Amino acid sequence: MFNAIVIENDAGTGYQAAFRELDESQLPEGDVTVRVQYSSLNYKDGLAITGKKPVVRTFPMVPGVDFAGVIEESRNPAYRRGEAVFLNGWGLGETRWGGLAQKARVNGNWLTRLPENISAKDAMTIGTAGYTAMLSIMALEHNGITPAKGPVLVTGASGGVGSFATAFLSRLGYRVMASTGRPDIAYLVEKLGAAEIINRGTLSGPGTPLMKERWAAAVDSVGGQTLVNVCAGTMYGGAVAACGTAESQDFPGSVAPFILRGVTLAGIDSVRCPVEKRNEAWQRISEIIDRQLLDGISHEIRLDAVLDTIPDLMAGKVKGRIVVSVD
Repeated sequence: MFNAIVIENDAGTGYQAAFRELDESQLPEGDVTVRVQYSSLNYKDGLAITGKKPVVRTFPMVPGVDFAGVIEESRNPAYRRGEAVFLNGWGLGETRWGGLAQKARVNGNWLTRLPENISAKDAMTIGTAGYTAMLSIMALEHNGITPAKGPVLVTGASGGVGSFATAFLSRLGYRVMASTGRPDIAYLVEKLGAAEIINRGTLSGPGTPLMKERWAAAVDSVGGQTLVNVCAGTMYGGAVAACGTAESQDFPGSVAPFILRGVTLAGIDSVRCPVEKRNEAWQRISEIIDRQLLDGISHEIRLDAVLDTIPDLMAGKVKGRIVVSVD
């Protein structure tokens, strides 16, 4: 038997999430069984648990977009019992049971081995948010962006992806302009390394097809009108990595930045990203990560506290990363 957060949706009780005990025989199909040690709590998990958006595709569902732990059983020739692994994406918490449980059974080909200097807890503190931030930075680099090109704007800088993007870019020598609507200026500047703070209200309203060139590149986790204005304010030959839709999935803008300034808009997919690129991203993270930073931007809760934490998460009252101690 093992504990898990389970989401159900039936005619009798409606949509609800509960802390439950499950039998191992209830685990889904897969060739690797993992004893989960840590997971994390993300905004997407909050949407799944509350049902505010149709995140979950099949029921019952264990939410949690990532997990880290130790292999208990493997029928996959690439992995053996006792190896430390983690998993991000691949539909966890949407179409496949996720990480907010003490056990997980998955396709071993989705797993990633923990880098030597990253623990299971580190991996979940970094989580999908940090991994997505690094994929975004790699996309900017692929399009020729270097610190010498100019500042990099990060939208949603107080959120998970934005926090890590700010910290990683700063560690790599970039001058970071951080956009936020929260009163987290000292946190962003002193802990994450932002050089300048921009109020998100200056980016979320209607703008013009081409605005003053202010940043060489950007990491945008917001979407919508904000992304339109981010592109409009990008310097000639710059690049924007779009990795989130916190504001909207729409793009109510103009192609002017792309055809008149040669700006590149790069889409970032962290869900089905190829294993080779995943490994590269995590290797890059392992080379620059600061454990004092990880301790400073995260706090730990137990699995049985997840449901009580969700209201604050959805209300935007949570700062930094929530790591869930599962085991």
